[in-house]
Amino acid sequence: MSFSYRSLTELREDMRALGTDVPVEEDVSILGRSLAVNRGEVQNRLGTHPMEGCDGELDGAPGTLTWRRYRRFAAGGAGLIWFEAVAVRRQGLSNQRQLRITRDNLDAFRALVDEIRDTAQNTWGGNPYLVFQLTHSGRFGLEKTIAVHHPLLDAKANLPADYPVIDDKELASLVEDYREAAVLAAEAGFDAVDIKGCHRYLLSELLGAREREGLYGGSYANRTRMFRDIFDAVKASADVDLAVRFNSYDALPSAIGWGCGSDGEPDLAEPRRFVRELESLGVGLFNVTASSPYTGPHISRPYDKPGRFGYAPPEHQLLGVERLLHLAKAIKEEVPNSVVMGTGYSWLRHLAAPIAAGVVAQGWADIIGFGRGAFAYPDFARDILEEGEMKRSKACITCTKCAELKASRALSGCVVRDSEVYVEPYRQLG
Repeated sequence: MSFSYRSLTELREDMRALGTDVPVEEDVSILGRSLAVNRGEVQNRLGTHPMEGCDGELDGAPGTLTWRRYRRFAAGGAGLIWFEAVAVRRQGLSNQRQLRITRDNLDAFRALVDEIRDTAQNTWGGNPYLVFQLTHSGRFGLEKTIAVHHPLLDAKANLPADYPVIDDKELASLVEDYREAAVLAAEAGFDAVDIKGCHRYLLSELLGAREREGLYGGSYANRTRMFRDIFDAVKASADVDLAVRFNSYDALPSAIGWGCGSDGEPDLAEPRRFVRELESLGVGLFNVTASSPYTGPHISRPYDKPGRFGYAPPEHQLLGVERLLHLAKAIKEEVPNSVVMGTGYSWLRHLAAPIAAGVVAQGWADIIGFGRGAFAYPDFARDILEEGEMKRSKACITCTKCAELKASRALSGCVVRDSEVYVEPYRQLG
């Protein structure tokens, strides 16, 4: 169905009819409470998820629209800003305009951090906690790098069955790339570094690489080895907090799927073990998501219209929202002393705040993240905290146009709410 709710009462009626277990708290003031995170503090319970804009300079530095986006996020009042994916090496870029931090462009990132903090201080008196996401795009990059073969995944990336698989030596060399990028992120002034493990990019793919041979495949210990090695290297070199955005499950066949049973449904035994082990390594912030926009977009981000992705959601979107909320809850139960950031709120539009407040009140998650919703509505947090609600006229309508732009490696942003910038790039998709 398409979102048609005008009031919380109407939304609750459908939740009851579907039998969903989703907490609701009409008093949203709990979202204004501060929270200790690692060695820092988040001044409220609202955050922006990492959303690539595909608008950096060719040397990897932030571009004009990158600066614009983070100024808008900074002024928007969210206590946590999770920076978009930054490639750790040129061969790991998802597009020519993806960000990539180097010693040569470090000053540009440092200046952007200063700008974010100054803007937040001058608009709402805040100092957002800043997380820097490091990634390698793997099979979805410009130079397609794969950790394992499977007909379904190879078809998604248009790869032949004999396409070369990255070897163990090359994988091991990535640890230094992540370490060096984390050192630079700390120097730039970011509070935490996220080693991205979601949406079936390279490190996420390794988690499900049961059919891979060698040091990084087969057993659970081998499939999680890269994360342990990278976090150990970062801890030894960078004065920065540790975070991870990871798939709680992949919604893929168990032969290649992380957190999946034989039917592709969630089996969280390994993800639960994973977060416990990462916590013991010093990771204190977990951002929980699922599946991949390339293989299961309705799972990773419930939406109304399929757009160019070609299929309508096969379930009621409230069931998808419920699933994401419960996945975060399961992880929070496993690491109760760490901070968990939840996903799955943008489809709820202007009614998201009472659900977010209910989740925090029930202890299912500590921070509520908005991805597409922040693209469309960068000041969502200020409206929630200052006025007690989100504005219907400003909310994301989950039309998937921003995702279509990203998938086409064009500028990515909200075509509907930020049309002056993004309508023309969208039209050029044809």
